[in-house]
Parts: sequence; C-alpha cells; structure tokens
Amino acid sequence: MTRSSGFTLIELLVVVAIIGILSAIGTYSYTGYVTGARINTAENYVQQISLAEAEYYTSNGEYYHQGDTSCTPVVAHSNNIETILFSGKDVLDEDVQFEFCVFGTGSTYTVRATNSDGCTIALEKNGKPVRTGC
Repeated sequence: MTRSSGFTLIELLVVVAIIGILSAIGTYSYTGYVTGARINTAENYVQQISLAEAEYYTSNGEYYHQGDTSCTPVVAHSNNIETILFSGKDVLDEDVQFEFCVFGTGSTYTVRATNSDGCTIALEKNGKPVRTGC
C-alpha cells in the first residue's frame, strides 16, 4: 500500500471553515469601525457649524437658525448651512450619511445632526456634543 502525501478532504474543509469564520468576524468589525468613524466625523461637523455660527454672529449680530424651537435635519437644511455659514463651500461630506440643521433664536442656537439609523448628535451654544441613539 502506498501512502500519499497530501491533505485529506476533511482537513481542507476545516481550514476553509476557519477562514470563513475569521472573515465574517473581520467584516463585522470593519462595519463597526466605519459606523464609528461616520459618527465621529458628524460630531466634528457639528462643532464646525458651531464655530461658523460664532463667525456669523460677529458679522450679523445674531445666530443663523432654520427654526425657533426645533428642526428636522434634511438635505435642504444641510445645503443651506453650507451656503450661508460656509460661503457655499462643500464642507459637509455626504459620505458621512448625516443631515444637519440649526434651530434657536437670534441669541442662542442648537445644531442637530441625524442619520437614517436614528443616531442624533446635538450641540447647544457653548456646550458639548450629545449623542443619542448611536
């Protein structure tokens, strides 16, 4: 009887199964990292909008806002923020998958960002960003 030097079918199947499990874990981890990066980027954008509000106040004597007591972040509001607070520059990247809005009065404001997953980031004047549902 001759003995062959190679791997058995069972050994190969075990290796393929292990590779499959490792790739599934890696994909899940990668998705989590991407989501976390988007949330952090949106939080940075909220802070940039807050800084732009301070500059707008210096020029106009009041804060820019899109509503008095609340607002719903939508594409049109995000575009208006870019047009008015950032002089038309494309600052708020759409790849982040968040929309932004600003509400308040002439003397105070709140910046809000939401995504389709229900994550909301809010920042009041002189405050810290607060995440809910993220």
